Amino acid sequence: MGRETDSELNTFIDEWEETPEKNRAVFTRLREYLGKKEGVTLQFIARPGVTYSLRAVHAAQKKRSLFVMVDVIEDTPRWLSVCFYGEMITDPEEKGDFVPGGLLGEDAVCFDIAEWDEERIRYIEVRLNEACRNATKE
Repeated sequence: MGRETDSELNTFIDEWEETPEKNRAVFTRLREYLGKKEGVTLQFIARPGVTYSLRAVHAAQKKRSLFVMVDVIEDTPRWLSVCFYGEMITDPEEKGDFVPGGLLGEDAVCFDIAEWDEERIRYIEVRLNEACRNATKE
């Protein structure tokens, strides 16, 4: 992540007051998880009042501009939507929602997180690994 993007993202997180749902902590965990992946660059796009998006792209990726988008949905309280291109992951337990045209105009599978749920977070982390691996083949 570039310094400006990193600074903007850090400011966003610092100013985000944690709620009992702990979605700030979930977002931070996913950011750190993605940030540790070799060859992955994170991009932060703020649309105040609507969403704040963390996008991950792999250096080997040529076909698309990202492999996952972690959106913070501006609501009370804030919640997260983690979206993948449909063909980049599997969802054996069908925990995600199929969204036609849901990720930059392409079919997506999205996982909403309304509160800290360790099992759900781990399930999504497995999808992150899968999408990252598949991104290297694009």
